[in-house]
Amino acid sequence: MRHRIASRKLNRDMGHRKSLFRNLIIQLFEHERINTTEAKAKAVRGNAEKLITLAKRSLSKGDAYGVHARRLAYSRLGNKAAVKKLFGEIAPRYISRPGGYTRIVKVGRRQGDAAEMVLLELVSEE
Repeated sequence: MRHRIASRKLNRDMGHRKSLFRNLIIQLFEHERINTTEAKAKAVRGNAEKLITLAKRSLSKGDAYGVHARRLAYSRLGNKAAVKKLFGEIAPRYISRPGGYTRIVKVGRRQGDAAEMVLLELVSEE
């Protein structure tokens, strides 16, 4: 039984999994949509939304919290360009949205191994 087990392993050790999630989130923030497997998208989605909420909260609070939030985001992403885009472009877009910043759209199966492929994208605020 998988009681109280929060994350997905994806047949990787901890370092590889952490690196994979970090790279997927950076690519999501840079391109605003990525094509990946369903399992990876579902595993990354929560972490990406938490980072967007962190950035969004820093905009509403003062400057001291903003610096701290940027440092937290950088420690999780390790990419200055992605953090800059997160705080400068992505977070202000969702300032009035209470959550649900990403969307998963199924696009079919992969040719080689028939893995379910999805499009993980940031929801456009209109």
